[in-house]
Amino acid sequence: MKSQRTCTRLLSTSSALRHAQPVSVSTKARVQAKIAQVDSEKSFSPSLVDSYSRKHDYLRISLTERCNLRCFYCMPSEGVELSPQGKIITNDEVIRLAKLFVQSGVTKIRLTGGEPTVRKGIGEIIARLNELRGLGLKSIAMTTNGIALHRRLPEFIDNGLSHLNLSLDTLDPFKFEIMTRRPGHDLVLRTLDVALASSKLDSLKLNVVIVKGLNDAEALDFVELTKDKPISVRFIEFMPFTGNKWDKAKMLPSSELLSRISKAHPTLARAPDELNDTARSWKIPGYAGTIGFISSMSDHFCASCNRLRITADGQIKVCLFDAKELSLRDSMRIGASDSDLLEIIGRAVQGKQEKHAGMENIDVITNRPMILIGGPSLWRLYSSSAEHQPQLSHIDSAGRPSMVNVADKTPTKRSATATGRIYIPRVAYDLIVSSVTDDVDGTSAEAQAKTKARGKGDVLTIAQLAAIMGAKRTSELIPLCHPLALSHISVTLTHDIHQSSTNNDNEHTRYSILCSATVTCEGKTGVEMEALTAVSVGALTVWDMLKAVAGKEMVIGDIMVVRKEGGKSGDFVRENMGSSS
Repeated sequence: MKSQRTCTRLLSTSSALRHAQPVSVSTKARVQAKIAQVDSEKSFSPSLVDSYSRKHDYLRISLTERCNLRCFYCMPSEGVELSPQGKIITNDEVIRLAKLFVQSGVTKIRLTGGEPTVRKGIGEIIARLNELRGLGLKSIAMTTNGIALHRRLPEFIDNGLSHLNLSLDTLDPFKFEIMTRRPGHDLVLRTLDVALASSKLDSLKLNVVIVKGLNDAEALDFVELTKDKPISVRFIEFMPFTGNKWDKAKMLPSSELLSRISKAHPTLARAPDELNDTARSWKIPGYAGTIGFISSMSDHFCASCNRLRITADGQIKVCLFDAKELSLRDSMRIGASDSDLLEIIGRAVQGKQEKHAGMENIDVITNRPMILIGGPSLWRLYSSSAEHQPQLSHIDSAGRPSMVNVADKTPTKRSATATGRIYIPRVAYDLIVSSVTDDVDGTSAEAQAKTKARGKGDVLTIAQLAAIMGAKRTSELIPLCHPLALSHISVTLTHDIHQSSTNNDNEHTRYSILCSATVTCEGKTGVEMEALTAVSVGALTVWDMLKAVAGKEMVIGDIMVVRKEGGKSGDFVRENMGSSS
């Protein structure tokens, strides 16, 4: 933008002088030199430079978590739960972030998914990204499986798409259905033909994930595609992500695959690599295209990494294999300025490690499945009924405490019931159920302890009041709980005698107080914590009331939610709620 203003100013000056004297060739040269100088002086934001001096000028934006294929090698057996639509960043949010990154130094943006072509309005997004070229954006790329692209590809190219990566892991249509659990091999090839027919694409690449014993025998067939087609076939090592059952034995190192290809093509020679390219490129003399190897596992390229990622739900992720994330979406939606967002981006970039862990130590537990990160669409799955991957909802990507954002939730009627039990000795049980006027020997230690306990009042009534108060004060006691306007709290405490079997099968009598609390509200989040706090405080109050006679023998346990109603996750009733033995 600065260079454009300078150009306009200089040309306006030249226009004003045009009537006085002709513009000489040397004057034009000076104007062009000045423009070039301004362009070369474009600042690169420190927020995109990490502690290892790597400049990040390449941004990958995931547009969706959804996909129209279900590849077995990346799909957790239990699937993943997709983010609610309200959590996915909007078109305007995509463009705002893209503009901020471009103004800060990003020159290349790649659209990913899931499968980006299933995102509504993707054509508009590409066109709006194209308007950022005046700010320094040089290329708009997309990684896709191509299933639904062949008809729309010309439109996308006209809108500004300049680079296309097409994912295809097999040339066998039958194996394609085995690997993806969907038909569509012919549609991918049709998209490839449309892309090859376009003269406007700057780059066309074919991504092939190699899984040993599955499709590695097809490597030479893929190489032959480059004989007459000006494409780059890139062989990608099988990478580990949550739930994809990665096995080192299935990972074929790029060096081994290169050796196989070299034996079949002895003239294979190194080709120039693009700056910061992840692939090491090779070319067979006389062939129209090239081949490349992305060796993320056996020979990482972290030293030259210039990539940042924005997930579909608006998190910034600085490394594919790093589970840490920071939310740009949440910050935008509470009114963060561009400088606020840059501060968050800078914090994330500064946390980027020198290199990711080796293949033996990569975190596949807390890191997202690839579908939820926004990488090559060759890692794809979709499940609308799957479970969440394990994660701590009250810890942010940097490991700090964070309250869950419930701003987008709709208030609904919610209730929860929790129970807890305090086990007490016979003497304490008798004290609770007997009358305060019972005669006791006032001189014994036991009598004095009973008198002290009774002096505190009615044990169960006081514990009931304490439990109600505890429920109302939950957000003050539990740091990250949301304060809620509770509509009703019901607490009951009942004494109980039950038999349990010992190791020698003899029955043993146990005495206990069962505390049950039901809490209801009309709110954006559930009241399980309020119910649990109530029974915990109730049991602790019983302990305090009885400690004079039973402090060393009491045990608090079996605290649990037994019923929940309302909320997105639906109703819940715990089975087998009988007394513990």
